[in-house]
Amino acid sequence: MTQRTRRQVLGGAGAAAMVGIAGCTTGDEGATDGMAEEPAQLTETIGDGELILATTTSTYDTGLLDAIVPTFESAFGMTVKMLPQGTGAAIETARNGDADVLLVHARSREDAFMQEGFGVNRRDMMFNDFVIVGPEADPAGIAGDDSAAGAFDTIAAAEATFVSRGDNSGTHTKELVVWDQATSAPAGRWYQEIGKGMGDTLAQASQTGAYTISDRGTYLSMQDEIDLEILVEGPLRGGPLVLKNPYGVMAVNPAVHEQVNYQAAMAFIGFCTAPDTQAAIDAYTANGSQLFFANAWAEPVDFAQYVPMGYSADAAARLTAEDREFLSWVDAKVPADY
Repeated sequence: MTQRTRRQVLGGAGAAAMVGIAGCTTGDEGATDGMAEEPAQLTETIGDGELILATTTSTYDTGLLDAIVPTFESAFGMTVKMLPQGTGAAIETARNGDADVLLVHARSREDAFMQEGFGVNRRDMMFNDFVIVGPEADPAGIAGDDSAAGAFDTIAAAEATFVSRGDNSGTHTKELVVWDQATSAPAGRWYQEIGKGMGDTLAQASQTGAYTISDRGTYLSMQDEIDLEILVEGPLRGGPLVLKNPYGVMAVNPAVHEQVNYQAAMAFIGFCTAPDTQAAIDAYTANGSQLFFANAWAEPVDFAQYVPMGYSADAAARLTAEDREFLSWVDAKVPADY
């Protein structure tokens, strides 16, 4: 990608006002403090008027971004260029300065990105979970297993076909965490790495009668198109916590890449975590099911979410502080009959 021209720097008051609009507008009739009921329309372009968003395929393939991004574009007079990739590729795009803002779902990799100085101002945005899916016949017999690693061991012992994304994505990262907890190794003709996105992986697993791991959102959005069943649930429905799936949004550090549109990135982060957008995330459904649960305004508000929290995927088998936090989100946001 050709390096873009250096962004126009807005005055401090103007930039603060824009972020304030994005992060504080509630849309409630009772809201006062001099804020207009309708979103303010900006008279100045933020930087060059374009925001480049590097994101995971799950936020794009589910249609969520198509549902919320136009509101941001209208309110801020921006054009958002979306680059849907696996999380690993999206992080690399941001690391190279070829994106302004990053929205992904692999917390350990997000923390590394932040700790290495490439990202700033990370915020929790939403969550769902991962599920292990396969054919209704379930030839390996994993249905109802309360251990993700145990299910993987059972698949390996049966040498039942397993389709892996194999693309360094957030889902692939989660899959490898589960294999690390299993006693079996993902090796042999039964284990197929295809290097493709979630939609293609689900389609191939469906066509070949194979097992795979998927984020719940993409699975639900494609449920009518594939012949796969959820055989091992994630923590949204009482399954193992290792299958938790939080999403974070963060700006690319302008001190590392001066050409990035930092003002627009911060406006987008504010927009994504604002009450109206969080409500839109909760309201977004596919095939009658809620796909994501907004959590930027978890109670009580925890401002430690702005910085890496020392998350360790290796510790996922025990109840860490992050596990307890995820369970608190599930208790607060996920209906008992979900």
